[in-house]
Amino acid sequence: MIPTLNPENSPIRLKWGWSVAVGVVFVILAALAFGHLTAATLASVIFIGSLMTIGGVIHIIHAFQMTTWKGFIYWAFAGMLYGVAGVVALTNPVFAAATLTLIFAWLLIISGLLRIGLGIHLRRHSGWGWIVASGVITGLAGLIFATGWPSNTLWLLGMIIAIDLVFQGSSLIGFGFALKPTSHSGSR
Repeated sequence: MIPTLNPENSPIRLKWGWSVAVGVVFVILAALAFGHLTAATLASVIFIGSLMTIGGVIHIIHAFQMTTWKGFIYWAFAGMLYGVAGVVALTNPVFAAATLTLIFAWLLIISGLLRIGLGIHLRRHSGWGWIVASGVITGLAGLIFATGWPSNTLWLLGMIIAIDLVFQGSSLIGFGFALKPTSHSGSR
């Protein structure tokens, strides 16, 4: 059972300003990312590479804890591949960005095609066109990214991060102002 809160004095509503403040910070971070798309792209690749390297090492350690298990060699090999991919991202972030951009483009194309197929499959139901439209937009975005590759390598991932920050920030600002108590509700 979901507990119901009095909407006028709920803890979330009383802290509406925090949502607005965090949203403003996200929008500022988005502006910085938009101003430095290459830096945002390379920073994200370096961050991902660091996590993959650490994950690969942990994966290998885990494999050696399971040496009696039949699949030990697969665990160790998977950990080595993961770690090597992380090291490649750290030592050559431009190559890693190019690879991630191309993979991302193809994933969008495939996802778009699958969504179009799903929408067509659901055509007996109202609203199926929205799913098809979503698939078309996603697939077209993937095609645009793929046809722009490799020249979009150094800015595309940074732009996606910046756009996501804008949407997160804007939604938090809107959410916060929607929670703001009205003058007649006894705001504090």
